[in-house]
Amino acid sequence: MKPVTLITGASGGIGSALARQLAPSHDLILTGRGGAALEALCTELGARPLILDLTRPETFERALAGLGRVTHLVHNAGVVDLGPVAEQEHAVWTHTLAVNTVAPAELTRLLLPRIREERGTVLFVNSGAGQRANAGWGSYAASKFALRALADALREEEAGRGVRVSTVYPGRTATPMQQRVRAQEGGEYDAGSYLGPETVAATLAFVLNAPRDALVSEISVRPAPR
Repeated sequence: MKPVTLITGASGGIGSALARQLAPSHDLILTGRGGAALEALCTELGARPLILDLTRPETFERALAGLGRVTHLVHNAGVVDLGPVAEQEHAVWTHTLAVNTVAPAELTRLLLPRIREERGTVLFVNSGAGQRANAGWGSYAASKFALRALADALREEEAGRGVRVSTVYPGRTATPMQQRVRAQEGGEYDAGSYLGPETVAATLAFVLNAPRDALVSEISVRPAPR
C-alpha cells in the first residue's frame, strides 16, 4: 500500500517539484488556493486537490472531513514580506504568523490521528531564516523560529507514538517566491546562484523515504560554492 502524502503550497516551486519526485511511489493530496496551476498538476500526477485558505484555520476541519488516510504531512506553504521592525505594522506580522506558523499547527493537530495510525512523518520546510534573523527579516524569521519550536515540541510529544518529525532548512532557492524576495531587497535575481527546487525536493524525499529505523530530525541545505 502506497503512503499518502499531503503537501501544502504544492502548485509551484519546491511543492510541485516534490510532488513530481514522489508521484511514482506515493499517493498525493496537493493543497493550495485553487487555480489552473494546482488543477493542472493534479491532473498530470493523478493527485487529489485540496483547497485550503491558510489564513482561515477555522475552515480546516470541514475541508478535511472525509479525507481518508494520511501518512505524511509536508508543510511547504509560506509567505514573506520584508521590512524593518520600525516600519512593519501589525497586519504584516499577523498575516505572516498565521500562514507560516498557526496554519501548520492547526493542520497538524487535525491530521495527527491519521498520521499516528500510519506511523508517518510530519515534515516542516523551514528556512535559513529559522536559524538566524537578519535585518529586514524580523516578521518572517519570527514565524520560522516559531515553526522550529513547533517541530521540536511535536517531535518530543509524538516520539512514543511512532510519528517522525523532521525540519529541513533550505537556503535561497530558485522559485517565484525568491524572485519576489529579491525584488523586495532591491537586488537581481540570479537563479544560477541558488538551490534548484528539485534539489530541495530530493532532500525532502530522502527524509520521507528514510528507513523506519532512522529519524532525520534536521537538515540544512545551502547552495554549493560556484
